[in-house]
Amino acid sequence: MNLVVIVPAYNAARNLPDVIGRIAAARLPRLFRTVIVDDGSTDGTAAIAQDLARSAGDIDVVVRPRNGGYGAAMKSGLQAARTLDADRAACVHADGQYSPEALAGLLAALEGRGLDLLQGSRIAGGQAIAGGMPLYKYAGNWALGKLERWVFGLPMTDLHSGYLVYGRRALAEIPFSRLSDSFDFDIEVIAAARARGLAVGEAPIPTRYGDEISHLNPLTYGLRVLRVLWRFKRGDYAP
Repeated sequence: MNLVVIVPAYNAARNLPDVIGRIAAARLPRLFRTVIVDDGSTDGTAAIAQDLARSAGDIDVVVRPRNGGYGAAMKSGLQAARTLDADRAACVHADGQYSPEALAGLLAALEGRGLDLLQGSRIAGGQAIAGGMPLYKYAGNWALGKLERWVFGLPMTDLHSGYLVYGRRALAEIPFSRLSDSFDFDIEVIAAARARGLAVGEAPIPTRYGDEISHLNPLTYGLRVLRVLWRFKRGDYAP
């Protein structure tokens, strides 16, 4: 297994060093590289990322000259993973919301259950509200989730989680360049995987909401999700 961890970062200077330190401390099995993608930050994130790379031997930094959006940053990171010949990749957000310590368990679940794509679920663990998930996000997850489960035919609880683990087939077959540059990128990944018959599942992860700044607009995001579902039913994600 050749694992690449992708860390999309936008104005994450305050939290990035801690997240990178936690990834290193997690001692992930066969971690080959960590790829930090600075998405046109204005707070010194790129300089901090470069400093972290200089102090470690297994960190690469991709600096995007302008902010292109979460999906655009993920495309850069996943392309880097492909270039590095990764057969496993995982996304750990730079704000610390998704626990790097949970990744070893997610990788084991991906392998043990024969999945091509695994999503960490904040809802499945039953501690989303206790972990600080805002009530409006929990309610939005519940409302959209019923429709998403019907459209995708997947019994999943948290299709808006950004904690995704990619297996070999997902990395090879999903056309990332055709997907959104915005926050609906992750659900488009699931749509494209489902349309290709890839095995998709979830596993519980801890929920942690701190003082990080969210750049997601719930209204526009919800509308984008509905558009993804409509496009999936129309066959737009088929090979």
